[in-house]
Amino acid sequence: MSFRAKEIYNKVVRRVGGDGKLPAELLESVKSMLPKSKVVMGRAKRGIFAGRHIQFGNKVSEDGGNKSRRNWKPNVQEKRLFSYIHERHIRLKVTTHALRCIDKAGGIDEYLLKTPYNKMDTEMCIAWKAKIEKMYSELPPEEEAKIEQGSEEVRSAKREFHRESRRAIALSKQSQLEATKADDDETTEVEHTNKEVSDVAEKS
Repeated sequence: MSFRAKEIYNKVVRRVGGDGKLPAELLESVKSMLPKSKVVMGRAKRGIFAGRHIQFGNKVSEDGGNKSRRNWKPNVQEKRLFSYIHERHIRLKVTTHALRCIDKAGGIDEYLLKTPYNKMDTEMCIAWKAKIEKMYSELPPEEEAKIEQGSEEVRSAKREFHRESRRAIALSKQSQLEATKADDDETTEVEHTNKEVSDVAEKS
């Protein structure tokens, strides 16, 4: 185990509850799945960035093609995400990519449970994942089923909302097309009447 992996392991064990309070299988899984060597920027240690880092490149001028170095920082937002296992909102900084990943997984708890340890960037994420796994392992089956049912209801509500929004967009586009078609018909009718009037005037 590398020096950084040992450091992360000690921090995770301290945050979650110590060596004596955690199952041995969980400790072994955390130890085997820690990242070997991964450099993470300081800001990413205080939130969920889902692998997004500062990118570097060139800024090219339009006139002469002159290049100057620049960077692209990740799009970080401060959000309140609801955790079913804690039964409260959690305020944290996340990237927009991480928000999409959390939304796809079905919530912050599901994202942390489904993401493996070696893909977690920071000690905070690894500690949260270990803590949530511990809390889920201590839950009675009926509570776990209740949490699963609540997350499924949220997912179905989101699917219904997206379906309704797509339907509303399609209806608005259809009404716009019908309005433009009616305007075109009116203009063609006006053109026909003008032509008929001009023909009658020429004959007379």
